[in-house]
Amino acid sequence: MCNYQTLVDVINRFAEQAKTRPLTLGEALDTLDEAAYAFIAIILVLPFLQPLPLGPLTVLGGVTFATLGWQLFHGHESPVLPEKIRAVELSEHSWRVLAKVCLKILGFCRKFTKPRYSYLVSGRKGQKIGGFVLLAGGGLMAIPFGVLPLNNLLPGLAILFYGIGELEEDGLMVFVAFFWLIVTVVYFSVFFFALWYFGEEALHYFRWGS
Repeated sequence: MCNYQTLVDVINRFAEQAKTRPLTLGEALDTLDEAAYAFIAIILVLPFLQPLPLGPLTVLGGVTFATLGWQLFHGHESPVLPEKIRAVELSEHSWRVLAKVCLKILGFCRKFTKPRYSYLVSGRKGQKIGGFVLLAGGGLMAIPFGVLPLNNLLPGLAILFYGIGELEEDGLMVFVAFFWLIVTVVYFSVFFFALWYFGEEALHYFRWGS
């Protein structure tokens, strides 16, 4: 289990290694310990923490998170990413940017996180809870909504807080992650209801207008 500073140090180490040639996510992942799930979840979710939809990239990211969640839920010690994801190369500059972003986001979160309710983020129970969050968040993110705003941000926040909770052994972040999952489900449900309601209204209007 690593903490905030260890995570930033690891990314900076990757940046040093990438000075001679780009370092792939697979190569970086292979050097990590059991905290790799939290690490890879935080790294991969950063591009999705924005209100604008990313189209097919959101679906691909969602499938990746769901895959990680399935593995973690079933007790796999180390995550196995699809080869296309493992082959993604990041330059020294990219790793430096990631370290800077992680330092800002996680540094802010460190103001209110601390070790507590660690049984929720450790052991077999922690694996199942974390796996469920990744699986649910990834599944929700993978729904192809097209141009719907926040469709990657809301489930992304759930995944982010799962990673933060595991890094800091803060079980309270599990409840924050579940909160964002519930918000996502409600938001998507409202969208589907509005789509159905106004779709029915439109059909009714055109039926009577013809």
